[in-house]
Amino acid sequence: MPFRPRYTGVIDRYRDFLPIHEDTRIISLGEGNTPLIRLHNIQRELGKEVNIYVKYEGLNPTGSFKDRGMTMAITQTVNAGNQAVICASTGNTSASAAAYAARAGITAFVLIPDGKIAQGKLAQAMMHGAIIFQIQGNFDDGMRLVKEVASHAPVEIVNSINPFRLQGQKTAAFEIIEELGRAPDYHCLPLGNAGNISAYWLGYTQFYQIGIVTTRPRMCAYQASGAAPFLRGHPVENPETIATAIRIGNPQSWDKAWAAQRESGGWFDEFSDEEILATQKLLAEREGIFCEPASAIAVAGALRDVKSGKIPEGSTITCTLTGHGLKDPDTAIRQSTGPVIKVKATLEEVKGAILDHLV
Repeated sequence: MPFRPRYTGVIDRYRDFLPIHEDTRIISLGEGNTPLIRLHNIQRELGKEVNIYVKYEGLNPTGSFKDRGMTMAITQTVNAGNQAVICASTGNTSASAAAYAARAGITAFVLIPDGKIAQGKLAQAMMHGAIIFQIQGNFDDGMRLVKEVASHAPVEIVNSINPFRLQGQKTAAFEIIEELGRAPDYHCLPLGNAGNISAYWLGYTQFYQIGIVTTRPRMCAYQASGAAPFLRGHPVENPETIATAIRIGNPQSWDKAWAAQRESGGWFDEFSDEEILATQKLLAEREGIFCEPASAIAVAGALRDVKSGKIPEGSTITCTLTGHGLKDPDTAIRQSTGPVIKVKATLEEVKGAILDHLV
């Protein structure tokens, strides 16, 4: 039986489509190659003839899509001779930056909003040895400070304003095309700082321009109602949502996101926190897929748009699940209804409890 070559990450896999050289020192944790999973149960209950897939980015090394961009950003940083990176973060970027900086042997400084970060993400940044500053402000305040600090200190910004981040993140579009054998008709994803919609559109467009595919998807992105600057048409001063990963009021890739939406013929929409959490739970209970709240908004959008007919029957839809559910366990536990039943450690007690639930 022939053996597959060892997978070594998105830079090695797609080096012909990325801005690197033969002698580039690559910093990788084996990111990418995440599963594209078809939603069988939810799709069946929907009663519409569509094909809905989720790109489960929560299975990247630090549990989010950020790793695709961070491998490129940190690779560029160390090859340029820099010894420190900095980022503002609602959580996932800080975890990824800390991990890849540790891998590269350089220092990571992260600015996070005080009390506005999921514990799973904070734990990751701490364990990877990042130097963490909790600021008395939100992500947008942190982003402003990062840009100011970088102009006065020898640190490289690894937020999505770093163009190498988007180069790495575009590889998710490559993987989707390779698995489907074509581009999807619609691509749905969460919309926070707007780097991801920009990166996916970059990837789809690159494969379209060189003739690997003959179509590109409509890009459909969704925001939490309490943090929806794209729906309001202007920055939101004090964004609030349970979906911490998209609790951003002043997106850094504003122009790129609007360009992706317009060029693709897609749209933006919004959801309440209650709708986001209901979809997170639906994915976990009906499909066995545990994603963080912000991720679930992509599926919420796809389902709503299919039901309304905005996405027609016969369509192939891909949804990006940006992060793993274990990033924010407290939120998951608070909305879980599955009982934890105390029983004696005997066969009769356990058997009786099981039979009670099977009646």
